[in-house]
Amino acid sequence: MIIFGTKGYLYQLVILTLVCGNCRNPAAHTLRKRITKFTLFFVPLFPLSTKYTTQCTFCGLEQKITKEQAEQLQTQAVSGHAYGQPQQQPYQQ
Repeated sequence: MIIFGTKGYLYQLVILTLVCGNCRNPAAHTLRKRITKFTLFFVPLFPLSTKYTTQCTFCGLEQKITKEQAEQLQTQAVSGHAYGQPQQQPYQQ
């Protein structure tokens, strides 16, 4: 008998201050990375999918973003441009 399945991993990459596209408030947004891995006998072997999301801490809106947008937001956070002054939201859906 072979036991296989999937397991999800959720990583919080950075917290940014952005203007929310839903509530229009300058609020903290968490940038998260979700990885789903294939498991064989409960051992994670390789990733099946990777998804990036941001979530507004004021209204709770969660939005999917692309890998490129996530990398851009991380770069802004590291360089210090995302803190202090609220910025316009870089994505619209």
